Amino acid sequence: MVIESSLSQSIAIIAIDASIKNNIVTSISHIHILNQPLTKTIHYAAFVTSTKAKLFTIRCGIDQASAKKSISKIIVVTNSIHMAKKIFNSVSHSLQIHTVAILEELYHFFSRNPNNSVEFWESPSCLNWHLYKAVDHELKSSNPTSIYPCKTS
Repeated sequence: MVIESSLSQSIAIIAIDASIKNNIVTSISHIHILNQPLTKTIHYAAFVTSTKAKLFTIRCGIDQASAKKSISKIIVVTNSIHMAKKIFNSVSHSLQIHTVAILEELYHFFSRNPNNSVEFWESPSCLNWHLYKAVDHELKSSNPTSIYPCKTS
């Protein structure tokens, strides 16, 4: 499935991850089309939960991939599939602002063509899949520093 997906110009593979170091969340997404990197996005935020950061990263990846009109299938690869499930949870929760934004992006994506599709794949770090491994390595090697050290405790 991976080889087939990486050989199509209409499929975008988004590998994402996020972690917290020194009270700073780093979230990274890599978008690949035709097994080639399209974009790489890194965001830093202070005093944010990793859950919010992962949803934000999913949101940014879907936004960037769906902006390309030639994309008909988006595959989001993450090591925390439980985060993706929160997007489709209609129960009121503190993360709804992110889920509403993601659902709005998906609405526009599916409005363009009802045959468009989105899949969420889990890729634990131990699998060493090259697309996810690059995101994981970059995340682990990042060393963010606080702009406001007086606020770090």
